[in-house]
Amino acid sequence: MTLGSFDLYMSRTAQRTNDIMRALTLATVTLGIIAAVAGLMGMNFQADIFKSGNNGFRDVLIFIRALVLLITSVGTGAAGCSAAASLRLGVMTQADFSAHIERGLSDLRALVALQSVSAQGRRLPETAAFVRELLEAEGFTVRTVPGDVAPVLIAEAGPDNAPAALLIYNHYDVQPEDPLELWHTPPFELTERDGRLYGRGASDDKGEFASRLAAVRAVRERAGGQLPVKVRWLIEGEEEVGSPSLERVVREQAEHLRADGCWWEFGSVSEDGRPVAFLGLKGVMCLELRAKVAQSDLHSSLGAVVDNPLYRLARAVASLRDEEGRLTITGALEGLAPASVADEAAIAAVPGQGENTYGTYGVTRPLGEGREYHRRLNLMPVVNINGWGGGYQGAGSKTVLPAEGFVKLDFRLVPGQTPEHMLTLLRAHLDAQGLADVEIVELEAHQYPARADAAHPFVQACLNAAEAAYGLPPIVNPSSGGSGPMHPFMDALGGLPCVALGIGNVGGRVHAPNENIRRVDFEKGVAFGVTLLERLAQGL
Repeated sequence: MTLGSFDLYMSRTAQRTNDIMRALTLATVTLGIIAAVAGLMGMNFQADIFKSGNNGFRDVLIFIRALVLLITSVGTGAAGCSAAASLRLGVMTQADFSAHIERGLSDLRALVALQSVSAQGRRLPETAAFVRELLEAEGFTVRTVPGDVAPVLIAEAGPDNAPAALLIYNHYDVQPEDPLELWHTPPFELTERDGRLYGRGASDDKGEFASRLAAVRAVRERAGGQLPVKVRWLIEGEEEVGSPSLERVVREQAEHLRADGCWWEFGSVSEDGRPVAFLGLKGVMCLELRAKVAQSDLHSSLGAVVDNPLYRLARAVASLRDEEGRLTITGALEGLAPASVADEAAIAAVPGQGENTYGTYGVTRPLGEGREYHRRLNLMPVVNINGWGGGYQGAGSKTVLPAEGFVKLDFRLVPGQTPEHMLTLLRAHLDAQGLADVEIVELEAHQYPARADAAHPFVQACLNAAEAAYGLPPIVNPSSGGSGPMHPFMDALGGLPCVALGIGNVGGRVHAPNENIRRVDFEKGVAFGVTLLERLAQGL
């Protein structure tokens, strides 16, 4: 279904709902008037107690009863109109879900208190058990799949014959709290201050999970206790250490994860209140280049007759890109998946030219100009030099020729590139530069790039729901500049489109001390979840 036809369908559905409710209201009022008139005229049907008493007093009481009937019937009709308005798809008053928001924040408080630091193996089984209890309390059937580091939960609720199925992906693990001394409040106590909620995992990713669960509760309540859409949920506890089990689990459990689309684990809200959507993630490949020229450090005077490992690494690094940041590895830019027309339109509509990023970090050497900022973030593969090691690093000088050194790199990849192919191209490139002695060492597990088509009906349903919930059109990025384990979902589940929409913010300090969300973004996140689920209940 196209965006235009979807909107037309929703408009006609809402109109039919209004027509039905107006008819029911008119019928209710009419019946009330008939009952009232009958009450005024039917004095001979009254109880014996009135027949033996004062007729004037009896008639007054009967008249009062009839008047109450009339007022009640009219009030009921008005309430029906109000109910019809509040139950239109995607519309929910604050009073309707304020209780769900507060319960969601209570869930978040309990989740933040669980120190589920995957890098250190802290409280992962306990947190998984608590998340399981939360899901089962809302009618989900939950299975636990063992992971390499932590349990993976796969949950399911809603009718099998629902018009649509939604897969939600979240994680319950968090980053370490270090450095502790930079926190203004205890990291594992959710603390509200000046409209923000502080705590490790408040944004990434426990706040996202809690707001979505609150939306599920609200929709269940509005639908009489039964979800009107099939919801499948995968919640892992290894995301902050590279999701080593996720691809295996997704492929093994594919039949339990089938859906029309996936609501990804993060998202953000701009400073002016617009939801920011991401339709994909870049891949990532982390490496070390190592060079060694001797068994031990030498006197620097021998630099005349012995090559320098740091020089060889500098040559290697300088050969990987040009002055504008474009990859210069032979073959690296061949076969890239072209951006669709919808992708190009989305990028052109993203506001700004990087001013916030450059200003926040005091950037003095930006790459690209003007509108190139967003195009590069969304579509351009890049190599980053993360750090150097080798030789003397202390104060003052030391005239030494180091025996060995290393440099840490990461490559951000786009659709059409794979880590394996890039590794092959890199090896061939270094050899061609006369650097065959430079060793390539693979580090953490690689991630593949993934990107959904902005014109896909599920993507459009998410964007329409976001605009309805926030009252502003979303900012749409075809891809995040960052990386994550999205590719297994799209690859193993038949090209499943994934959309990241969530409650993060520019000042959220994710992975840093004083991680936070804005309370208003949590509330809007619940509203978006309700709107999305109810729209999907109408089918795609």
